[in-house]
Amino acid sequence: MDNRLDKILEIDSELNKIQDLDLLLEKILYEARKVTNADAGSVYLVENNQLAIKHSHCETLQKKLQKGEKLITAFFKVPISDKSISGWVAANEEPLNIPDMYNIPVDRPYRFNQAFDKKSGYKTVSSLTFPLISNQGKVLGVLQLMNAQDEDGLVIPFNPGDEPFVTHFASVATVALQRAQLTRTLILRMIRMAGLRDPKETGAHVNRVGAYSVEIYEAWARQRKIPQNELVRMKDILRMASMLHDIGKVAIPDSVLKKPGKLDVDEYNIMKTHTLHGAEILIDQESITDTLAQQVALRHHENWDGSGYPGMVDILTGKILQEDENGKPRGLKGEEIPLFARIVSLADVFDALICKRAYKPAWSEEDVLKEMQKMSGSKFEPELVEIFMEIMPTIRNVRQRYPE
Repeated sequence: MDNRLDKILEIDSELNKIQDLDLLLEKILYEARKVTNADAGSVYLVENNQLAIKHSHCETLQKKLQKGEKLITAFFKVPISDKSISGWVAANEEPLNIPDMYNIPVDRPYRFNQAFDKKSGYKTVSSLTFPLISNQGKVLGVLQLMNAQDEDGLVIPFNPGDEPFVTHFASVATVALQRAQLTRTLILRMIRMAGLRDPKETGAHVNRVGAYSVEIYEAWARQRKIPQNELVRMKDILRMASMLHDIGKVAIPDSVLKKPGKLDVDEYNIMKTHTLHGAEILIDQESITDTLAQQVALRHHENWDGSGYPGMVDILTGKILQEDENGKPRGLKGEEIPLFARIVSLADVFDALICKRAYKPAWSEEDVLKEMQKMSGSKFEPELVEIFMEIMPTIRNVRQRYPE
């Protein structure tokens, strides 16, 4: 047990390094599976008196996928009631250790939903489900682990001796979860402030752009064999930075921001200053997250061929620092554009095209992908476009996670 307590302290340190809610939930699920040697698991959060699934893992099914592919999570909600295992755990605020999911005693109010097993060909046997309860006694979610394994990889029941350890793990994880939820709430409040000015800036939009960006970066980083610790750290920073990419629109006049038709030249020039305003809002540099968030806000409209904006200008005054042949600010080109800005540019345009807006209908996925390929080498970095096409199953899954 002492070794396990040392492990909890180590995990606590790791969890508190993560700022983003989704990345934290994925880390919590991973660590819980690792310490109990569970093959699979899911994590749920309470939303409107229901449990919403946020992440799921299954090592057995993951191994069947091609290299670089990710297991697709089916997003659904479960009532907090005694009828389901996770619902019972949330309602009763107690863990459940079930040795055989297909042989639950008939006097129990809950039943195992076999739909996933039938669809995937996976056999769920044992489960350990426990609530995530805040220090104030509020149930924030549920963590469910499936199929404990022995040293030979054979499925066994979860050891009842694991329950006190898992409960302690849950209390540690919940503290980090509350902090991440507060951070996400603060960011979304800033986005809602922008949304009062620009209806396009919704919480769903920025969550999708953030999640797309993280998936693109992860695929890019794995191709370059970026160390796992660095990959996770940069994913966390990118997720936060990408959600603030258009925060500068709060400074754009309503006559321009909310104009239903096409902007004229002067109006478009005003709209372009949102990149400078965003960079100015984020000018106080307290951490690398601040620095990279400012880069994204400032540079996500730069184009791979140098034709974007704002180019080489002073953030505070808009004064041209370096001219092109036409006397306009020289645009950043190629790898002069920060990587995170190149990624967010791709994610932002994809979401803008594929979603319905007041000024346009939603494009079909086929048309959006054709347009993005057409802009490869001009607006977008060709390698990032290729990566985006390769991870489209994961991108579609993100859209399901954050519907309008």
